[in-house]
Amino acid sequence: MVRRCDAGAVPPGALCFGAALGGIFSFGLLTAAIGTDYWYLVRVEPAESNRSAWDAEQLSSHSGLWRLCEGQNACIPLIDPFGIESWQVPASLQHLICMQRAFVVLLPLSLVLVVFGWICGIIASLVQSFRLLMFTGCYFLLDALLTLSGISIYICYSRAAYAETVRMFDQQRFKHVHITFGWSLALAWLSFGTEVLVGLLFLLAAWGLNLRPGECSVVI
Repeated sequence: MVRRCDAGAVPPGALCFGAALGGIFSFGLLTAAIGTDYWYLVRVEPAESNRSAWDAEQLSSHSGLWRLCEGQNACIPLIDPFGIESWQVPASLQHLICMQRAFVVLLPLSLVLVVFGWICGIIASLVQSFRLLMFTGCYFLLDALLTLSGISIYICYSRAAYAETVRMFDQQRFKHVHITFGWSLALAWLSFGTEVLVGLLFLLAAWGLNLRPGECSVVI
């Protein structure tokens, strides 16, 4: 008969502390992503003889969830997907408005849910509740799924909008146009990954609380 203790396990308190820091980090990343205008970048190369580098820079643009910035001009707001003008969009483009409605709701909603999840995690850590820690872990994983849905819909929206623009105009006009996703989208991806990590840390803390490090097991 051998008496064995799990002395090398990470304490639940340390896992909860790491999850709390991760929640703050995730909130900051998603806030920066939503508030900046570098989700979608359009870069025009001065390849044509009648186009200078300055003209190409003026034609280039970058956009976020709420507005579009062209060259050095002031940014202009995108069409309000819930406003009256959205219903005046042709029926062939209404699917773009539906996708825009989706991601402008999902991503801010995910940001708000991070705050409530973080508060719930702090309470669960203080009271050392197994069920509350399990709930918080699952909560953050579902919130990460919400963030992932918003990001995925935005990517599909951007590609569909570009395809519609190319279809409406001459293909040759886009010969020297390069489309990329910017660092704002990268921040949103990092926030998604951090939310998953926070959820897993809370689940591990709940598991460690259920198998308390001080308890020993008997192996025959």
